[in-house]
Amino acid sequence: MAVKKAPATTAAPAAAPAARKVTALKDKYTKTQILNEIAENTGLTRKEVNAVLEELGIVIERHIKKRAVGEFTLPGLLKIKTIKKPAQKARKNVPNPFRPGETMDVAAKPATTRLKVLPLKKLKDMTL
Repeated sequence: MAVKKAPATTAAPAAAPAARKVTALKDKYTKTQILNEIAENTGLTRKEVNAVLEELGIVIERHIKKRAVGEFTLPGLLKIKTIKKPAQKARKNVPNPFRPGETMDVAAKPATTRLKVLPLKKLKDMTL
C-alpha cells in the first residue's frame, strides 16, 4: 500500500533587519573608538573585532605585495590597486617650466610601485 507524503511546507522568508539610522559624527574616531563601536553594534568582543581588522590587513598585504595579484577589493566600498611606474632616464637641456627660456637637467628616477585607492559606488553614495 502506497503511503502519501504530506505536502512540504515552505518557511516564510526571514524579514530583513530594519535599516539602522546612521548619524553624522562631529569628531573622527580613534582606533579604540572604532573597535568599541563595531563591537557594540555586532555583538562581538573588542578582541574579536581587533582580530578581524588585523586579519583584513594581512589579507590586503597578501594581495598587494610584490609578485602578488596587485589588486584588492573590499566589496562595495573600495578597491586598492598597485601601479608599476617604469624607470625614467636622466634628461639634459629640458625646458624649465618655471623660467621660460632656460633649460635644466632632470635626474633619473628608478622604477617604483605606487598604490591607488579607488572608492566604489556604495562609498561614493555615502557622501551624498
